[in-house]
Amino acid sequence: MNIWKRIFVILLISFSCIGCDQSSKYYASEHLARDTTTSYLSDTIRIGYTENRGAFLGMGKNMPEHLRFLVFTVFVGVFLVSFFLYLVFSNPPGIYVLVGLSFMFAGGASNFIDRAMNKGAVVDFLNIGVGPIRTGIFNIADVAIMLGFALFLFGSYIRPEKEIF
Repeated sequence: MNIWKRIFVILLISFSCIGCDQSSKYYASEHLARDTTTSYLSDTIRIGYTENRGAFLGMGKNMPEHLRFLVFTVFVGVFLVSFFLYLVFSNPPGIYVLVGLSFMFAGGASNFIDRAMNKGAVVDFLNIGVGPIRTGIFNIADVAIMLGFALFLFGSYIRPEKEIF
């Protein structure tokens, strides 16, 4: 796939994911009560506003603020720029891998934007589970990252017979 088609796929996925995630976070921050949840579908889905100052499942939230800024803002920012350049200039082995990596980039970029604009915090508002088995609290960007990882794994094992683009 040539570079312009790769850039088109990356930007289409990125703008779509970032737009959906940022608008859902805006809605959550404007319309959901802080630190309370509402249950739906017999407590399968819980929706409630919270801010995560750490990484996945709050890891690192107790680090000193300057170290959190260095790790979660500076380091992640440098990583995302490098990841974007890799996506543009490498030639992934198939469309599933490219789309998967693009979803992972878009989710990471949207959480980075949120952290940069929200004083180091990421807005989370979704929780899914059955009985005592529950996910952590997450957002749409986290869904994009997980979907991207699944597509990446799938694409790493399945090779399309011909290129789509």
